[in-house]
This record gives sequence, C-alpha cells and structure tokens, in this order.
Amino acid sequence: MTTVSPRWFKSSYSDNGGNCIEVATNLLPAHGIVPVRDSKHRAGPVLELPAAAFSSFVTGVKNGHFGSV
Repeated sequence: MTTVSPRWFKSSYSDNGGNCIEVATNLLPAHGIVPVRDSKHRAGPVLELPAAAFSSFVTGVKNGHFGSV
C-alpha cells in the first residue's frame, strides 16, 4: 500500500495578512477528499472534506454567500 502525503498550497490571490487556508487537492483522485488547514497553524487540525462539500464551499465563496470580515 502506498501512502500519499498531502501537497499543500494556497491561492495565488491570498495576500490578506495571513487569513488563509491551504488545500491539498492531490488526494482527491485516490481518496475523494480535499484536506483543508489554517495556513498560520500548519501543525494544527486538518479538515478532510468530501469533494462535493469542498466544491459547494468554493461555489458559495465565489457567489458571496459568506459575506466579508
């Protein structure tokens, strides 16, 4: 069995003073999940979102459903 490590990245649009998330989409094909973590706390908890949930989240962000801080 091969263990695949997440390859973390954050958006090239992330220039907001550190309030970013990182995602690892390389686990999507084999596991159907998108791990998400806080870019300021890389050793902290990781959310493993099903692909459909992550897609819905991204759509909601793009459509402005979460407002601004």
